[in-house]
Order: sequence, then C-alpha cells, then structure tokens
Amino acid sequence: MKKILITGAAGFIGSNLTKRLLEEGNFVIGLDNFYTGQKENLKPFLNNKNYKFFEHNVIEPYNIEADEIYNLACPASPIHYQKDPIFTFKTSVFGIINALELSKKTGAKLLQASTSEVYGDAKIYPQNEKYFGNVNPNGIRACYDEGKRAAETLICDYNRLYGLNAKIARIFNTYGENMDIKDGRVVSNFIVQALRGEDITIYGEGNQSRSFCYISDLLEGLILLMKSDVTEPVNLGNPDEFTIKDFALYILDLTKSSSKCVYMPLPLDDPHKRKPDISLAKTKLGFEPKVKIEDGIKNTIEYFKTRINKQ
Repeated sequence: MKKILITGAAGFIGSNLTKRLLEEGNFVIGLDNFYTGQKENLKPFLNNKNYKFFEHNVIEPYNIEADEIYNLACPASPIHYQKDPIFTFKTSVFGIINALELSKKTGAKLLQASTSEVYGDAKIYPQNEKYFGNVNPNGIRACYDEGKRAAETLICDYNRLYGLNAKIARIFNTYGENMDIKDGRVVSNFIVQALRGEDITIYGEGNQSRSFCYISDLLEGLILLMKSDVTEPVNLGNPDEFTIKDFALYILDLTKSSSKCVYMPLPLDDPHKRKPDISLAKTKLGFEPKVKIEDGIKNTIEYFKTRINKQ
C-alpha cells in the first residue's frame, strides 16, 4: 500500500484523483484550505480508513511522510485566480517550494500540475512541449500563467541541483464530475446556463478554439507520468478541438435547451487557439484519451443536473 499525498484534494481534479487512488488500494492524505475546493467533494472519503485529511494552506510548510506527492493546489479558473492574484502567485511558487522541500527531505516522488496556460496566446499550433510560449507577464492572467511557469523553473532547478525526478504535467482543458457549479470555465458555464435556460455567454465572436479532455483520461495520464522516469514537461489533454461557438451549440443540442447565445467582449490575453500535441505523452507514457466527447459531456450534464436539483 502506497501512501500518497494530494494537495488541492478538495478540488475537481484532486477529489477525482483521490477516488481513483483509493480504489486502487492506496492510503491517501489530502490537503486543502478550501479557497476553491469544495468540502462536498470530500464527503465520500471521510469514513474511509485509508484516507486522512488536513485543512492546510500550501503556502505554509508542512511535514507529511508519503511515497508520492501530487501537487494540485492552485486556483485554476480565471474568476478565482484573478480574485486575489498575489495569493494565486504565492500558491504556485511557495506551494511548489514546500512540495519540493518535502520531496527532497523524504525521497517522495513528486508530480506538479502545471497548465497549458504556460503557452499563453500561443503562436504555434498545436502546442508542443518545446514551445516557450507567448505570455504577457504584466496582464491580468499573469498571476496564474507566470506562477505556473515559475513553478516549472523551480522543479527543473531542484531536479538538476538535488537529483530529484519531479514531474511536470501540462494539463489542457479538462472537464467532468466534481467541477464547481460556479467554476467559471467554459464547460461548466455552458452546461449550467443551458440547464437553467439562461443565455449562453460566449466571449468574442466564439471563433477561439479549445480541446476538452474527460477527467478519467487525465487521471490515467497523471498516474502514468508519476510511474514513469520522465522529468521533462509533458502535455496531457485531448486533441479533439471545438470552436467556442460550435461547442456552445453542441451543449444546447445535448441538453435540449432553449437557451440563446449572447456575445460579450473577449477578455484580455484570452488564448485564440488551444490544442495539445500529445506525441510525447503517447511515446513516453503510452497515453491516449479514450472517452468520446459525447460520452464525457453526457456524464457531466447528469452530474450538473444533480447539483442544480440539490440547490
């Protein structure tokens, strides 16, 4: 039985990863300060003898014995990470320093949840790991984009200086159960608006594109990366691509909603094209998404129906 620490354990990815790792027979320790994580996501685990939770802010050091550390703690939605940009940046930078120091001290394997946002408003398409990105360091998204880029810098330096083999997963748009109903990202926004019969909010003309990966596929990628000896950054996502406008129409069709699309100004520095090149993940990890978009979205619609009915 491995002892596995997950920071950001009450979040969307953290809670799904907790469920998967417990089902595989591991002992899981969760950390979260509930800045964006939801206590509701932890309820299924609290009576599990192989689960332990600590309310803690990863900006502050912690000392927990574990075989593996998944560092997922950070606000990931623009409405959340822009709310307190200094806190967001501290979470990325101090959070990874504390995780790296724990890894150095205990010998625990470490995986960092980085992001496709390190590529910014990319000038190459699709994005591969050798691309250095096009990020505005002074913009409203920089607290998150540059925080994650700084975390990658620290990981690579710790690996070089101290012989760690910490891993970097560059996560592209992911969706599924346990997303926050007020998450503010495209999948949750469109589904919740459609189910409530509200206008579907599209920013810009809706010609910008995104690629959407179902949560179970992402978890498989994270676990494969943790098991591997790969220390270079690795894209994890699904290359299947939609324009935002087409995706909105797709959601309207699947929900049978009468909602209308309305158009709002495009936010500053919003990426125009976001699609992962997952060649490295395929070659080095044997990773390839399996869940069809229709199946994943239908599951997510049912999840949000349940959440809305509970309100």
